[in-house]
Amino acid sequence: MLTSSPERFRLGFIVNPIAGMGGSVGLKGTDGPEILAHAQKLGAKPTASARAREFLQFLTSVKYKLHFFTAAGDMGENLLREITLQYEVIWTPPANSTTSRDTIACAQRMKDRDVAIVVFVGGDGTARDIYTALGPKGIVLGIPAGVKINSGVFALNPEAAANALLQFLWDEIGLAEVEVLDIDEEAFRKGSVQSQLFGYMLAPSQPAVMQGSKAASPTTVDEHENQLELGRQVVEDMRPGVLYLVGPGTTCRAVAEVLGLDKTLLGVDVMVDKQWVARDVNAAQILTFLDKYPEAEIVVTAIGAQGFVFGRGNLQFNPEVLRRVPPKRWRIILTRQKLQTLPEGHLRIDTRDPALDKDLRGMYRVLVGEGEFLIVELQ
Repeated sequence: MLTSSPERFRLGFIVNPIAGMGGSVGLKGTDGPEILAHAQKLGAKPTASARAREFLQFLTSVKYKLHFFTAAGDMGENLLREITLQYEVIWTPPANSTTSRDTIACAQRMKDRDVAIVVFVGGDGTARDIYTALGPKGIVLGIPAGVKINSGVFALNPEAAANALLQFLWDEIGLAEVEVLDIDEEAFRKGSVQSQLFGYMLAPSQPAVMQGSKAASPTTVDEHENQLELGRQVVEDMRPGVLYLVGPGTTCRAVAEVLGLDKTLLGVDVMVDKQWVARDVNAAQILTFLDKYPEAEIVVTAIGAQGFVFGRGNLQFNPEVLRRVPPKRWRIILTRQKLQTLPEGHLRIDTRDPALDKDLRGMYRVLVGEGEFLIVELQ
């Protein structure tokens, strides 16, 4: 730890160590100690530190210009020390335990340190805590590491976050007022999306590296009919004995609707011969099914307005699963209306594995209507 010097940018840095742990095990979040304990029992592993480390490594070339204020231990100090960035600890959480209270307390102390921006690693729950501490005038940048990542404060990935930060600090981009959203996790696990707008904060304004807020699918008759078109085409193309992993969302639910079946709206369900063989599975369960079936396909849609095919709301499709089911076995389905909301007409991916993301980028055949396909770039 070094002493801050006046010529350095003063930055806040907070890591939520448990962010994202509920994703691959199918829990749709990790808000609350009981859910965290359940996630750990199911074998969930911390992932936020890896995302934070990836972000910080992109800053080493300008480390002499940066001074961080952070929390002790896994909330920031350990990584900053590892990467030898200059920092001061301004909050110490209880030993072996961190909660939202620690995030709020640390962020509140950052206000007194006159930081240029607060960078945090987590999901919508962490963003909500930062908003509680800083209010609408707070300047923030989120590094996506949670399960729920719907707010507009987040960069696309850690590398994009580093780019956004440096462009902001060097006055190459300004700030935009963006939404802080969160979803009721208990209702979310029961298949109901109850999104709440908590307020607005200021974040770097650069569409090329910031994700924007999630847009819900419209509930119009035309949209539903388009979804059913997609569902009919997917069902028509199904082959006997093949395992189909059907992702979350109302667009994917149309596959089940065509067959007269129920669908886990916010989970991944498993189908063989046009019947469910498992519902709301996690990554480990998917891998077990892939061991049993020689052929498998993924049916997935993109997040409205954000364009993410993988890495937002469907972390059950983890890197190991995606390596087992290659892109030629993906069926990406997208309504025409949702297609129009894609950022710059592109799809996006953020599997939490940068090397895999790089391998998977390219041009993809996307089903947008019954018998109607378009070629769309995945970035």
